Amino acid sequence: MALLDWRDAKHFDPYRDLPCRWCGKPTPLRDEQRRPSHKVCAEQHLTDQQPSTPDISGLLALPTPSASEEEVPLYSKEWHRITAVALSALSHGMPVFPLGRTKRPAIPSPHPDNRTCRGECGRFGHGVHDATTDPTTLQALFEAAPWATAYGIACGQEPHHLVGIDLDVKHGQDGPANFRALAEQHGFEIPPTTTVATPSGGWHLWFTAPPGTRIPNSQSKLGPGIDVRGTAGLLVGPGSRTTAGEYRFAPGSDPHTITPLPAPLLALLTAGPRTVTTVALPDPAVLRERVRAQGAYNDAVLTREGDKIRAQKQPGRKTRLWSCSATVGRHVAAGTLAESVAFEALMSAGLSTGLDARTCERTIRSGFARAAH
Repeated sequence: MALLDWRDAKHFDPYRDLPCRWCGKPTPLRDEQRRPSHKVCAEQHLTDQQPSTPDISGLLALPTPSASEEEVPLYSKEWHRITAVALSALSHGMPVFPLGRTKRPAIPSPHPDNRTCRGECGRFGHGVHDATTDPTTLQALFEAAPWATAYGIACGQEPHHLVGIDLDVKHGQDGPANFRALAEQHGFEIPPTTTVATPSGGWHLWFTAPPGTRIPNSQSKLGPGIDVRGTAGLLVGPGSRTTAGEYRFAPGSDPHTITPLPAPLLALLTAGPRTVTTVALPDPAVLRERVRAQGAYNDAVLTREGDKIRAQKQPGRKTRLWSCSATVGRHVAAGTLAESVAFEALMSAGLSTGLDARTCERTIRSGFARAAH
């Protein structure tokens, strides 16, 4: 059997295993062209290609590729399919790049120890920074990733300045319901827009942002199960196939109608650091007496809602505070509970969760206002 020297670090990818081009099983090894290949598989292939009669010089020489070797298919039907899908997305102005089955960039970094490079080196392998709207460049990207089964869409780039609202339903979360509650809390309608159904049962809502607007990426900051894909973020493109399943346009969704972000939602996504606000609350014993003075029923309501707020873990504290404030606010609106006492009790509970005073005050007032309508 022919033996190859693969002691050079360039033949090893410490970040991911990819299907061997010969046997299809995962391997971290790479051949001279950086294609996935087991050392044994490559050596066996070379042995199979060598002539049966030894060279008269008695020296071991690597054979030149034969016709049969050149005919080994490098690009699968799946690769051709996803390349065509990505090119279609590109034709509609989407900056795209190849992904693997795990939703990670399909092309490994050319310099994994240098995380500051964003593609200035001119080589592929910089994730979302590889995204392009040029079909020739996209074709070259996919040719460098024969194992690609998916593609990513870069958010925040021209011409759409895309922003994705990722609504998860995994791990007991209900992103869609929490997003509807957020819209109600901040007074905006969720407009019809391009929507992608994810394999886990969630949704990706596509919106556009004004040019030059920086939208930070976040996870569950707006509420449990609500993630934001903004500047330098990515969305898995419809038609992509991953280990979790396939991404598809949601039934009834128009793939060519991407709606601008509602103004209140845009304000939430671009809100800067908040100033610290201090609120003077009465002594806990005094506050407890004030609550009891409201009667047994109101005492029970405030105690129950306050316990819910204190028990809420991050994320979701703000959403919980708002919903409890709306519940208490109905008693305030009915005139059976003093607003000042209700506010102080809710503020005490909200502050105990680690929320700042300004956030608590605005959230409680918003809940009261919702209950009054």
